[in-house]
Amino acid sequence: MYKTLLGSQGFRKGMDLYFKRHDGQAVTCEDFFAAMRDANDADFANFLLWYSQAGTPSVKVNTSYNSEAHTFSLKFSQEIPPTPGQPVKEPMFIPIALGLLDSTGKDIPLSTIYHEGTLQSVSSNNQPVFNTVLRVTKKEEEFVFTDIFERPVPSLLRGYSAPVRLESDLIDDDLFFLLANDSDEFNRWEAGQILARKLMLNLVNDLQHNKALVLNPKFVEGFKRILCDSSLDKEFVAKAITLPGEGEIMDLMEVADPDAVHAVRTFIRKQLASELRAEFLSTVENNRSSGEYVFDHPNMARRALKNVALAYLACLEDQEYTDLALHEYKNATNMTEQFAALAAIAQNPGKTRDDILHDFYGKWQHDFLVVNKWFALQAMSDVPGNVANVRKLINHPAFDLRNPNKVYSLIGGFCGSPVNFHAKDGSGYEFLGEIVVQLDKINPQVASRMVSAFSRWRRYDENRQKLAKAQLEKIMSVNGLSENVFEIASKSLAA
Repeated sequence: MYKTLLGSQGFRKGMDLYFKRHDGQAVTCEDFFAAMRDANDADFANFLLWYSQAGTPSVKVNTSYNSEAHTFSLKFSQEIPPTPGQPVKEPMFIPIALGLLDSTGKDIPLSTIYHEGTLQSVSSNNQPVFNTVLRVTKKEEEFVFTDIFERPVPSLLRGYSAPVRLESDLIDDDLFFLLANDSDEFNRWEAGQILARKLMLNLVNDLQHNKALVLNPKFVEGFKRILCDSSLDKEFVAKAITLPGEGEIMDLMEVADPDAVHAVRTFIRKQLASELRAEFLSTVENNRSSGEYVFDHPNMARRALKNVALAYLACLEDQEYTDLALHEYKNATNMTEQFAALAAIAQNPGKTRDDILHDFYGKWQHDFLVVNKWFALQAMSDVPGNVANVRKLINHPAFDLRNPNKVYSLIGGFCGSPVNFHAKDGSGYEFLGEIVVQLDKINPQVASRMVSAFSRWRRYDENRQKLAKAQLEKIMSVNGLSENVFEIASKSLAA
């Protein structure tokens, strides 16, 4: 935020003064703040509240365009939810970086803003400016851009300029427009994520009401445009075509439904893979490399994109794409690509999956860090009834309950698969309950980390709540339970 407000050079000036003043000293956040402020002679108003006030600010934005006056207005309101010990909050100092897009998707040059009764110039040296930072410091305030000759689409919070939850009045068409055109990559990605979250929640609702699932063609088109845009950074494309995780969607629900969320995410992945199979296939083919492994940005980005595309194709469970993933696995010249091909194949249960997991272990069994990745891959798997596979892996010669990293890989990994850990029949909860009790006698710290997977049990439906609560109570009833596990389990029960 300092860098957003002061610019790169201003931030550098602040850093120089900070080191000049404090080299070799123990320093506070206030010292850093003072160096930034003094070096730039800056007015930071209530910025120090970021250090003293808990909670994430929620910022609402309402926009309106006046076609006669050629003005575009943004009304901001902010609220910080009460937290223990701080029921009443002061408004924060929130830097909102933004730009305005015209109907062709280009950034509109910004000249002046009307704010608090004064007209402020934003252009520098008569050069056009396409980005500006609004300083939101009050509970409610309005900024009005002048000389805007058509209704723009605002690109708000560019570069994630402040750690806030933003709610805007942008409609889906605006978000699709930003996804296709925004010059700010963070906001392009964020527009896609907002659309994906909305889409997934709507489809979860359809599924819960026994309606047929249909994927919005605009969403497919948005994905396709990004996938086929060769001007974009490949690592950005890889991130932009990755759907929000199941946990993220469940967090947005009143009552989390792991089965419905998993079914919806799988449906969307398969639909995208099916409708864009030609594009995904050429992405895999165009991003192969048989050369030496090189650790630099272009190569990391190329591998990331190829691996995401391969995972999409492999989820179709079509022999052609299973063979493609096997080809990538066998011809990989580095761990990143070989492991990604293994992960793509491991999505689908069957003989091919078992054979290739066996082959990978055979190659890497002497490297314990790789074996931990191998455990985690199988533990996190969404294949139906995976708890049985994880129980088998507990008896694998390479697994050791006394080794914390192996526990985090296998048991922690299993808790990271919502659909299997939160299985309707309680098998996932029962498995974790047994392990926690065993672990507590060996390493209470590790056991307490594992039991924290139960901490949000009240987020689920009544049946799951009952099953999870029963396991917590069972853990609590064990004789000689460690303080570590007792503390987490009792707090979870009381939550």
